Amino acid sequence: MARIVFDLDGTLVDSAPDIRATANAVLATEGAAPLSMEETRGFIGEGTQVFVQKMLAARDLASADFDSLHAAFLLRYESAVDLTEPYPGVPDALDALSCAGHGLGICTNKPVQPAETVLAHLSMRNRFATLFGGDSLPRRKPDPAPLLAALEGLGDGPALYVGDSEVDAETARRAGIPFLLFTEGYRKGDAGAMPQMAAFDRWDALPGLVMAALA
Repeated sequence: MARIVFDLDGTLVDSAPDIRATANAVLATEGAAPLSMEETRGFIGEGTQVFVQKMLAARDLASADFDSLHAAFLLRYESAVDLTEPYPGVPDALDALSCAGHGLGICTNKPVQPAETVLAHLSMRNRFATLFGGDSLPRRKPDPAPLLAALEGLGDGPALYVGDSEVDAETARRAGIPFLLFTEGYRKGDAGAMPQMAAFDRWDALPGLVMAALA
């Protein structure tokens, strides 16, 4: 059986509405205009520090106190779950993979506490044996260390990484792990330009892709 590690935001869950609400609450304290959903999706993927940097730059707030605004963002982000939902078909696909005997884990640039909170809120946490966030190790994606650590926690067997973005594809490439691309997430460019074993736009297709990858 395989060890399958997933990205979280933009892959398993659509968290952009909650992230946008968090960002806009912080921007409001600075009297700045809110982010659009398009801007929010474009800033997701490289961790909260990069997100806040891009958010501030987009509103000409580069001279603002980054540390305090990042802290304010994190404080709100830890409980931002009400607008986040799994993509259609995710729970059933995870159940099918678990029933087939595969080990499941998560490697995300989302900090661990917000990741734990949203998974618990969605009753999804018990599906994953390992979870590595953007603050679990000194390095985060696209460095391969968190992905390799998540895989190590799943024991032995063939490995796959499932994600939605250029950061995820590069992480898998650096780790030497086959990559399956979910095309309906937060990627910035053309799906065809990203290194991948296969791509899918519906979660009911994933169990079949895993079987094909292991054949």
